[in-house]
Amino acid sequence: VSLKTLQLYCLVFFFRLTSIIRHEGYLPYDKSGDWLYHIIEIMSLVFTSTALWACLVPYKHTYQAELDSFGELHVPPGFGAIYLAVPILLLAIFVHPNLNADFMSDTAWTYAMFLESAALVPQLFMFQKQASGVVELLTAHFVAALGFGRVMEFFFWIYSYHELASADGSTLPGYLALFAQFIQLVLMVDFFWYYYLAVKNATPLVLPSHNGMGIV
Repeated sequence: VSLKTLQLYCLVFFFRLTSIIRHEGYLPYDKSGDWLYHIIEIMSLVFTSTALWACLVPYKHTYQAELDSFGELHVPPGFGAIYLAVPILLLAIFVHPNLNADFMSDTAWTYAMFLESAALVPQLFMFQKQASGVVELLTAHFVAALGFGRVMEFFFWIYSYHELASADGSTLPGYLALFAQFIQLVLMVDFFWYYYLAVKNATPLVLPSHNGMGIV
């Protein structure tokens, strides 16, 4: 498992929580918006943080740091995710909807949404670095589940992107949300195909080697 992907997901859940706890602009109007989404986000943050801690402390000897090398350029080891986290933060600051009518809250929610669409990139990059191409079963299911979530989110935003309007009425944030989800799915096409073949044939998931960000 990529620590960088776990780091990014911790940021996703943290920033989304800081938005939905203070305001309700991005929550459903029914009763689920009063408590269900908060519980889901809190549990997700706890579970992801626990997984990150487990990879760093009790199971550190199993972590393949040499393969989890995304962004390892001019930064301390393990901080490669900054090359995704910082540019996406800047994008969220300048382009965000205005459903909460609060700069910090709207930016936090938008940052979480944009960052979530890119959080799997370090994991896919790590797959690419594996010499054998064989992906562990639990890791394959983990990535497949997250990828399926992106598919569902993409279809959701196809019907809802127009609601993500900025203060001046621009729907650019909505279009960016759609674009971000689409790019994520394009990057995962190879993985979905080989995952499907592995499940269909009841065989280990084996990904081919590519040169460059192909991506798996």
